[in-house]
Formats: sequence, structure tokens, C-alpha cells
Amino acid sequence: MTCIQPCFAAYPDKPIKLIVPFPPGGSTDIFARMLANQLMIQYKQPVIIENKPGASGQIAMDVLLGSPADGYTIYLGNIGSLAVNVSLFKNLNYDPRRDLAPISLIATVPNVLVVHPKLGVKTVAELIAYAKQNPNQLTYSSGGNGSAAHTAMEYFKLQTGIQAVHIPYKGTSPAVTDVIGGQVDMIMTGVPPLMPFIQSGKVMALGVSTLKRIEALPQVPAISETPLPALKSFDVTQWYGLVVKVGTSKEIIQMLNVGVQHTFNHEAAIEQMKNAGAIVRVSTPAEFAAFIRLEIDRWAKVVKAADIQPG
Repeated sequence: MTCIQPCFAAYPDKPIKLIVPFPPGGSTDIFARMLANQLMIQYKQPVIIENKPGASGQIAMDVLLGSPADGYTIYLGNIGSLAVNVSLFKNLNYDPRRDLAPISLIATVPNVLVVHPKLGVKTVAELIAYAKQNPNQLTYSSGGNGSAAHTAMEYFKLQTGIQAVHIPYKGTSPAVTDVIGGQVDMIMTGVPPLMPFIQSGKVMALGVSTLKRIEALPQVPAISETPLPALKSFDVTQWYGLVVKVGTSKEIIQMLNVGVQHTFNHEAAIEQMKNAGAIVRVSTPAEFAAFIRLEIDRWAKVVKAADIQPG
């Protein structure tokens, strides 16, 4: 085991729980399995993945906050549970800035804006023009009120001044399915669930949500390439990272940070993540804490301006 001094010889001396606030399948499964396998090799202890979906990550968060602050329970959070929830839920029973100790950012997952081909638009500029000529005639889906896909599209609407009707679903899969079937016009969500349908032509990809084009979809322009001043700095990605309960020792947090670095910050892992539509972006605990604070402030403005309500 690689260890940063001072190293606690007694940690870990029992299994570690990795709490995942999503059902099995998708990007988080890949992240969780990669991390669990690497930590087991380093620490010679089992790392047990527990999927606790529901309530926008709050069910899983209850597990973390109900556990001792000893490094044996780790939470795989995302933009929703670690940032958007703070302004989305009026009676949220936790505050990431107060109750959580960041370990590291893991990765960002670019969103891609896609439409059903029947709409007849081929660029973001054409979509904006169509939407302005037909206010509130376009529909867009998401995995639920306050989900990453919902907030991303609301941000896009605020930046462009278009009007469109939100159709929330219980999960990303049915939200994508109905865009493919033409029941809904468009969606802006993570690349992984959309990749096969973009490649088969069942949906038309108009733009990725990063400042630059991504390797997974090099032919798809960035939304920021659209000749509209308000979109020049458009950068909306889903992101994932690890936290523990506040009060966990800095030494254990640093040891876990080393485990994250060894898991994701090398060429083979970077390639594996890229194939899954994710971009590795590890950090120090302090960097991740600062990032979370910035994201909380950023999305609070969007939630308020768009009057986003939880499902």
C-alpha cells in the first residue's frame, strides 16, 4: 500500500463501504468499481459498493451522515447531491459545506444536446431560431425535476432566451427513450446513454456542453461555438467526486485521496473513462472543497432564476 506520512497503520482494519446514490448501471458503476478494485488492492480490505438510490441522493446521504466519521463510509456524490440540492430543497437535511469533507473530484461527464431528426434542425443556432419562432412548442425531457439534465437545459434557456416545455421522467433511460421515439423533441444529458443513438442516427447531436469539442464526439461542435455572445462561455458538465463525513481525520482523507489518484490518474484509466464518455479530473481535497462551493453558488442562481422545483 502506498501511504502518505503520517500513515495510520490501523486504517483500514475492516471493510470500507462505498455509498452510491444511484441504481446500478451507468457511469457511476464504472467509477465505483474502478475505485473499489484499486482500494482493495492497496488496503487489503474489502470495499463494498452499496447502491442507495432515491430522493436526489438524500437516502444515500442519510447513510453517510448516520455513520461514524472514521473513513469507513465513503459517498460517491455528483453535481446534484453536492451542489444543486442546496438551493433546490428548502428543508435539505445536510449542507455539503458544513457536513461533508471532500476527498477528490473524480471526473466530469459532458452533456450533449440532441434532438429528434423529425424536428429538422441541424445546429444549435437553428434550434434557437426555431424555438423563438415557436415559443413553448418544443419539449425537452430529463430524469426528473432538479436533475442534471433539467438544470442544464434550464441554464441553456436562460442563456438563449428560448421557451420550451419540460417533461420530467423517473430516470434518464425513459427520458432518452421518448426522445428517440419522437414523443419529446430534445434532451441535454450526459454523453454515455446517448452515444449509441447518436451513432445510429436515431437522434441528431447539435452540440456538447464543454468549452471545447470532446474526443468521444469530435464531429459534434461545442455549444460555445454557436455565434451567440451569451453562449461563448457555455460550460455545463455533470461531475462526480468522493466525500466523507466531516470530522474524518485529515490523514485518512489524504490516504483516500492517494487511492483516488492511483485509481484514475493514469493512462489506462483515462482511456477507460474516455470510452465511457467521462473525462478524468482528480483534485486535492482543498481544490474539491473550493469547487463545490463555486458550484453551489452557480446553480443557486439558476435554480432561482428558472424557479426550478423538486419533483
